[in-house]
Amino acid sequence: MCGIVGYVGPKPAIEIVSEGLRRLEYRGYDSAGVALVDAETLSVEKRAGKLANLTAAVDERGGMTDPRTGIGHTRWATHGAPTDRNAHPHVSADGRTAIIHNGIIENFAQLRTELESAGIEFASDTDSETVVHLLSAQLAEGRDLSEAMRRVCRRLEGAFTLLAVNADHPGTVVGARRNSPLVAGIGEGEYFLASDVAAFIAHTREAVELGQDQVVTIDASGITITDFDGVAMAGKPFNVDWDASAAEKDGYEYFMLKEIAEQPRAVADTLRGRTGTTGEITLDEVRMSDQDFRDVDKVFIVACGTSYHAGMVAKYAIEHWTRLPVEVELASEFRYRDPVLDRSTLVIAISQSGETMDTLMALRHAKTQKARVLAISNTVGSTIPRESDAVLYTRAGIEVAVASTKALLTQLAACYLVGLHLAGVRGVKYADEVAAVVAELSATPDKIEQVLAAMEPVRALARDMVDADRALFIGRHVGYPVALEGALKLKELAYMHAEGFAAGELKHGPISLIEPGTPVVVVVPSPRGRSILHDKVVSNIQEVKARGARVIAVAEEGDVVVAPHVDHTVFVPRVPTLLAPLLAAVPLQVFACELAAAKGHDIDQPRNLAKSVTVE
Repeated sequence: MCGIVGYVGPKPAIEIVSEGLRRLEYRGYDSAGVALVDAETLSVEKRAGKLANLTAAVDERGGMTDPRTGIGHTRWATHGAPTDRNAHPHVSADGRTAIIHNGIIENFAQLRTELESAGIEFASDTDSETVVHLLSAQLAEGRDLSEAMRRVCRRLEGAFTLLAVNADHPGTVVGARRNSPLVAGIGEGEYFLASDVAAFIAHTREAVELGQDQVVTIDASGITITDFDGVAMAGKPFNVDWDASAAEKDGYEYFMLKEIAEQPRAVADTLRGRTGTTGEITLDEVRMSDQDFRDVDKVFIVACGTSYHAGMVAKYAIEHWTRLPVEVELASEFRYRDPVLDRSTLVIAISQSGETMDTLMALRHAKTQKARVLAISNTVGSTIPRESDAVLYTRAGIEVAVASTKALLTQLAACYLVGLHLAGVRGVKYADEVAAVVAELSATPDKIEQVLAAMEPVRALARDMVDADRALFIGRHVGYPVALEGALKLKELAYMHAEGFAAGELKHGPISLIEPGTPVVVVVPSPRGRSILHDKVVSNIQEVKARGARVIAVAEEGDVVVAPHVDHTVFVPRVPTLLAPLLAAVPLQVFACELAAAKGHDIDQPRNLAKSVTVE
């Protein structure tokens, strides 16, 4: 989950690396550090806390502007507390080699014992430090930095992205990856390595995908890639389709506010160009035949966090449109319960980053069982899409705020397209029926815009609730996953105890939590599309009101029944029931953001969280 950047070129490395770390701080902000190489001298600076602490230390130190080779790191702590001593880079005992690491070295205890037995004294509590001592030992035997990295990687177990520099190899950065993201950038006489293209997008849009178990070397001659055994490999070039301005706040106080505002365009971009004249849905990459899709007799959706909630909504849509049974699984639990999979099973893996470790491991388990995998991701060239049989990219652009917003809505749109694709290929829906749903979908960006234009009362309500210490969210049908997502946003941002429930479960326990003044947010079904459920939710509202709850309803425009029974009503435009989450989720995002801001919390970088979870 850490941010990693490396640079070789004609510019001051500290400037490039620092800028890259600023763009990657959303991936980890427990500590930060840099290592620079110049004229056979290695200089290292690192500090606990946010990047500003490192920047101040570098400015105070001075003399770090000359080197043209460097690596930098922002940390999300796994092994060892977020302190100066545990911050990266880690340096070898002779002070000549430095490494940075994202991931977990699972056999680090065994390696550390071996190194300590050889007389090595460790300067940190991390698993990562084992790597630099192993690397230093290989270099001491006369191997170059690339070969040393290959030999060390063959000994490591777990997930890792590594970058290394050495004082005896100025002008060279060596990287390696296994189950953790790493991408190379090609500029004008300069080269980059990073865990995310955001780190170098201000300098180049030309990038190279790095495969599993590969070592990459950047120096003045270019980029060289091998596998861990030294066999030459070819990276897959690609062009980044967004520019540096997308990673800036663009006048908004927080990235999250900007990304909430970008949702109409993001959903439109997800949908754009996906349908043909006869109603067929176009995926980005397909290594499955139409017959493979026809043979599907069961669907699993695997995801984590917000993506899991998108998958829960998708279950309703896919089952309704295809008549296939759909199960939604937390990726972290999927392979451990021994699910029943075979060649007729389609697994849909949803991950904004395409690198979510739990989802990647679930995907690989599914592949070992011969199931087909379709990926929904926002990141071209990431691991999950590469290892899947079909891919649909959400095209949402970069999402910097840790709490996902446009990722949710674009994943929902993508899930709807996958469901329609399955329905069309299997002959369950005719082309004109698919086209009719797509037309409804295509109208939602404008309706999301309408929701956003009417959010000031929601912001005012959030500010009025700044002293609340908990909240409940309830919903039925597709409103239930929206309720879960609303509760998650409040937990992530406002650090409040917030729970989401299926409204029908209130009487089975959760209603005991209601006290006078307890905020209860209700996602109300359409009185047109789900009238029976609408009546039941109104009954649920009356149950919590009778116990003193302060009820906030998110309801469809024209719903005259619900308003008399609640304290506050947020209306959203009418859409078909299955598409309603695209609108209903937006006020809950705004509500959580505004409430957290009123409490004085860091909106874009909430405590203990990082954007991309690349460890299990």
